[in-house]
Amino acid sequence: MKLHNFLPATLLFAGLASYAQHAKPLIKLQPLDPAFNTLVSKNAKADILATGFLWSEGPLWVESQKMFLFSDVKANIIYKWTEAKGKQVYLKPSGYTGKIPRGGELGSNGLGLNTKGQLVICQDGDRVVSIMDAPLDKPAAKYTKIATGYNGKKFDSPNDLAFMSNGDVYFTDPPYGLEKNTADPLKEAKYQGVYRISNGKVTLLTTAISRPNGIGIFPGEKRLIISSSDSLKANWYVYDLDKNGLLTNGKVFYSAQSTVKHNNGLPDGLKIDKQGNVFAAGPDGIWVFNSTGKLLGKILVDDLASNLSFSADQKTIYVTNNHRVIRIKLR
Repeated sequence: MKLHNFLPATLLFAGLASYAQHAKPLIKLQPLDPAFNTLVSKNAKADILATGFLWSEGPLWVESQKMFLFSDVKANIIYKWTEAKGKQVYLKPSGYTGKIPRGGELGSNGLGLNTKGQLVICQDGDRVVSIMDAPLDKPAAKYTKIATGYNGKKFDSPNDLAFMSNGDVYFTDPPYGLEKNTADPLKEAKYQGVYRISNGKVTLLTTAISRPNGIGIFPGEKRLIISSSDSLKANWYVYDLDKNGLLTNGKVFYSAQSTVKHNNGLPDGLKIDKQGNVFAAGPDGIWVFNSTGKLLGKILVDDLASNLSFSADQKTIYVTNNHRVIRIKLR
């Protein structure tokens, strides 16, 4: 039935106008420091780019192709979004290439571009970090594995990654891609690790974070930040990077522990802007910190935010937001 067959046009349009006025906005700004307003305009706008995903993750803006890539972890697909064509399947299978049917987070997760401009993929289902062996504009499900395990033991499920200018790749390995998490019989290591790939060699950097998740390297490449999505240790941790690129002097950058009991979500993916400000997915949206760990404010987002990616000019962020992806024009 069509509603306009039964309502006068004046009532119909009045009802639509009333709905629009009362519809819940996608974002709400919560400035906590004047510096927040220099990063996020009070007139910041958000819009939904695409919907219909099982769990969206791994956002990546690719400036050379003017496309936004992201993973649907549970569907084993990487999607792309462009202004011209909207949502399209970009790569399938994206993270699990095995033949035995399985559930859970089996697809790709974190995505990034290395110094050669190649697509690097955290593949949860195959439990490896790989490079797509195809051009960005002609994607194909062909992969070269660049990290498959450490000391003879498979990773659990590489989750997110960050890149050094010398080509080194840092990544986190929580248990979320295993169907039974830490209780999964296929789990091989007794810990959760953060690793580095350098010249083909994998190095274990720390096992101190129980659920390492988002990761980022500050400008200058002297410090690194890691989020912990453990509900009992809901923190962001910062480490110094020594001359060999190893982690030292670890400490809490900021703790969200007091908020997780009353808010939706946990510390997750993050990105760092050119000035060293951290935009981090966390409880109820995107948390914005300066480089020293001061909370400047929050972009409260309707529904769970898992990660984000900057546009090339860093005036826009693309957010993976549970069953959808959204764009927030910061300024």
